[in-house]
Amino acid sequence: MKPIYQKIFERAKPFLRTRKNLIHTQIALRYALTLLKTVKADDEIVVPAILLHDVGWKAVPEPLQLTAFGPNRSNPQAARLHEVEGAKMAREILEGLHYPPEKVEEIYRIIRGHDSRKKAISRSDRIVKDADRLFRYSRKGMAIDVNRFRTRRGDYLSYLERHIEKWFFLPASRQLAKEELARRRRES
Repeated sequence: MKPIYQKIFERAKPFLRTRKNLIHTQIALRYALTLLKTVKADDEIVVPAILLHDVGWKAVPEPLQLTAFGPNRSNPQAARLHEVEGAKMAREILEGLHYPPEKVEEIYRIIRGHDSRKKAISRSDRIVKDADRLFRYSRKGMAIDVNRFRTRRGDYLSYLERHIEKWFFLPASRQLAKEELARRRRES
């Protein structure tokens, strides 16, 4: 990882200590880096955006966090709050590191709608959105989500399978999701 990305991650860490976001961010980063190998996009946008995309959860009171996402989502306003506040926090972190202003602006726009915006604004945004969702298909992500949503593994696997075509922008992401889902089924 480039030294600047490590600095960004170090500044993000205090804000990621909620909702298991440290683990989530590291796994989403691995997926983003995998996608960057096959999808042409700007890593100087994608990597900082994925490292910072969930810093805004720190602005959402913990009792409300589980109502804002997942299969039983009931509070989309809390999810939106994490995007809006997270974009501001990301901008502050990046400006504090003297990151190029034009890149800061795109990262800000990506984070500000990474969950709520239905359409991607760029290739970089597609990768960020897809890498964020691919976390759910990872071994660790699956274990975290089954536990926090208090659902049966088989039901969650079915939920994930139903959403592959709906959630992912990139063919490479859909393929990764299918491969991960097959691995999770074999582990059952």
